[in-house]
Amino acid sequence: MARGMTINITLTSEEEQTLTMWAKAGTTEQRMAKRAKVILLSAQGWRLTEVAQGSGLSRQNCSKWRVRFLSQRIEGLADRSRSGRPLSISPEVRLKVTALACTTPPDGSNAWTLRRLARALNVSKDTVHRILNEGELKPHKVEYWCGKSPDPEFEEKQATILGLYLDPPDNALVLAVDEKTGIQALDRTQPMLPMQPGRPKRQTATYKRHGTTCLLAALSVHEGQVEGRCVDRHTHQEFLAFLKHLYRKFPRKHLHIIVDNFTAHKHEKVQEWAAKRRRLTLHFTPTYASWLNQVEIWFNIFSRDVIRGGIWHSKQDLINQIMLYIRQYNQERAHPFKWTYTGKPLAA
Repeated sequence: MARGMTINITLTSEEEQTLTMWAKAGTTEQRMAKRAKVILLSAQGWRLTEVAQGSGLSRQNCSKWRVRFLSQRIEGLADRSRSGRPLSISPEVRLKVTALACTTPPDGSNAWTLRRLARALNVSKDTVHRILNEGELKPHKVEYWCGKSPDPEFEEKQATILGLYLDPPDNALVLAVDEKTGIQALDRTQPMLPMQPGRPKRQTATYKRHGTTCLLAALSVHEGQVEGRCVDRHTHQEFLAFLKHLYRKFPRKHLHIIVDNFTAHKHEKVQEWAAKRRRLTLHFTPTYASWLNQVEIWFNIFSRDVIRGGIWHSKQDLINQIMLYIRQYNQERAHPFKWTYTGKPLAA
């Protein structure tokens, strides 16, 4: 190719958008950003010498990536796999890394990092990464599972609740009820920076508190509708007032209320009031088994959609958004949840 020669590169709109994102995004590897810039400048008709100056690569490299792009398009900008014998790791090193990664670090932390494992065993961080990756070991990750409940009436309580889910009585309304407490109305000291290609929304780590609220929620299990109320506290008085509200709201149904074992739910005044109501029955989940309450599924959706990353200038702003979310959810998204489990039964 002659010195300073131009070549004709025509980009599709999708290719131009992708290359522009690579060239400008701060998270893109520099080598890929420079290769993308080579193609973008070439597509604008720049000569090879000008492309080299504009991209920061040598003329030889610029020529190589232009030829690669012409023959393979965007896929041609990736590095080709290198030949040669793969690095070998001795069985002794694999055993040491695996064994140590499965222990608790002696420095007070809860899990090993790649860097600390490499330092403790005098091997490279890449070697540690390869061994852990091949063994599917992830010291940084923690998964949760439902431990065995000590409740002697577990089977009976579980069967009752699952029976209400699967085959409710005639003229019954099954409501899964609980509170989400301590929802903070957090404001940020600076405006949020908007999302950009290759960069998420950003907000300051410093914040101002405008108080907290507690959301009382009742999920209608077989319709998917949610009834919600925000309160300042979560004592038995607020819970009882919410039960009375539900009782009045659904006057022609027998209410089966599923709740966990929180103290406010079992308060003597709550029990006394509920015992006098012909159309209301309280069902308590077994000890340490509040996951049986389907409203917990909805709370997880709510936290993801509303609480995470939220910014509010007052407590009332937070409450207004919560109630707006519930109204819109009921109108557009409400549906019964279907529990599925395709794995093997867990050992007792």
